[in-house]
Amino acid sequence: MSTTAQQCPYSPQQETAQDREPGERPEEGAPSLDFERATPYVDYVGVDTLLGLKRPRTDEPAESAFILTTQVMELLFTLVAEHWEAARDALEADDVPGALAWLRRSRNAQDVLTGSWDLLADMTPTQFNRFRDAFGEASGFQSYTYRHLEFLLGNKSGPMVRPHKGMPRVAERLTAVLESPGLYDAALRLLARRGLPVPDEAVDRDWTRPYEEAPGVVEAWARVYADERDDNELLLLAEALMDVAERVTRWRHRHLMAVKRTMGGKPGSGGSNGLTWLARNAEKDVFPELWRLRDTL
Repeated sequence: MSTTAQQCPYSPQQETAQDREPGERPEEGAPSLDFERATPYVDYVGVDTLLGLKRPRTDEPAESAFILTTQVMELLFTLVAEHWEAARDALEADDVPGALAWLRRSRNAQDVLTGSWDLLADMTPTQFNRFRDAFGEASGFQSYTYRHLEFLLGNKSGPMVRPHKGMPRVAERLTAVLESPGLYDAALRLLARRGLPVPDEAVDRDWTRPYEEAPGVVEAWARVYADERDDNELLLLAEALMDVAERVTRWRHRHLMAVKRTMGGKPGSGGSNGLTWLARNAEKDVFPELWRLRDTL
């Protein structure tokens, strides 16, 4: 056995009670091996529940990868949302260092989220077609965790709460996010409080409406970038927001490519013109003035 395998914490090469002579004391530092019921690890992580959630409906092996990848993404959506909400709340409290810490954490989760598409990279159209009919009208378009992220990014839409009206707690949560400032809104409100020329309509607006680009916001960010001091926390915030925005676009583009590779331009399972809708979404800039600013610097 290789050195790596011998050092692996999951290796079965551990001393057990059967390996010891009667009366012999266990090796110092050896893990506990005797439990009356499920191990604490299984209880804490919910392993049995987690593994029981993979329920393919066909005999096509690629369906398992499809289900697991989707479930991993759903978990990561919730983690990213927690980080973005914490960053937003920190900005509303004028705590820029705290917001930066949460945005850094979110970048790590976003990188894993984007990399999750690799799990489906080798799935062929034939394999996908063998199980596609099994999930009927189910579509990622219906994911309320993903919708939560889009609302936090400023891509607001009241009708997008409607698919979840049969789940009152979910609809209530999405409505709360819909009616509250998003991550970028909080950043612009902070800039205004710091005396930068953010237009009034960007500081106090109808939060249920999608964010619309404003030339005056570009000027506010231009003043931030004019101060290149290492301790300019507003410049650090701008770049951290750019990191988030770029990763959102990467994920959207990987989604587009995954769909294009497995099903081409056929209509999506949720009824949308799948490829066209995804392409339009991938082209949409997140935090647009931060991108537009680069045309003028």
